Amino acid sequence: MMKLYYGPGACSFVPHAALEVIKAATGTDFETQSVKLHKGEQRTPEYLAMNPLGLVPVLVEDGKPLTQIIAICDYLDRRFSPAGLLPTGTWERAQAMSTLAWMNNSVHPTFTHVFRPANFAEGEAAQADVRQLAVGKFREHMERIQSMVAHASPWLLGDKLSFVDFYALTFMRWGGFAGIDPASMPAYQAYVERVADQAPVASAMAREGIKLDTFKAA
Repeated sequence: MMKLYYGPGACSFVPHAALEVIKAATGTDFETQSVKLHKGEQRTPEYLAMNPLGLVPVLVEDGKPLTQIIAICDYLDRRFSPAGLLPTGTWERAQAMSTLAWMNNSVHPTFTHVFRPANFAEGEAAQADVRQLAVGKFREHMERIQSMVAHASPWLLGDKLSFVDFYALTFMRWGGFAGIDPASMPAYQAYVERVADQAPVASAMAREGIKLDTFKAA
């Protein structure tokens, strides 16, 4: 049985929700293990043996670990294509992977600068500058996703939920932590609320103990 190691609210929510979709579509069950990042559980010897980088997610099957969001999503889609997590057409799938890669290599690292500015600058003033610039850039990325939502029918890749929907939901949650009011992006907010209402997504959120709205007014 597949086993997913995830950090509640982290990017590992993407394959977590996908596994729930796969379970609903094919009956294939899976196991999960919560990794409490704030407690450093990703740095234990046992975890580092699976992923020397100490990151989530890790998907283990037949005792073999697979890391990195893009690789895990590609594997899950190829193995469980009936779940429809990516389009089947060659060009359409490539375009979907392009969007997923942008989310993973551009939007996601921008939030890392928001959440961990000390990784990129020394001194409080410099770190504050890094965070401020990153929040502005993260908002730009969120606004791009909002423009994409305008063409969702009903989801970003068409009539089936996909990895990019789960990543988009994750970014909306992260935006709240960055001080970005979801109400300032009403189309994006309404879309992620619809995503969160879908049974597989709701199951993953419940297991992780996370909520959609993370924004707190100053």
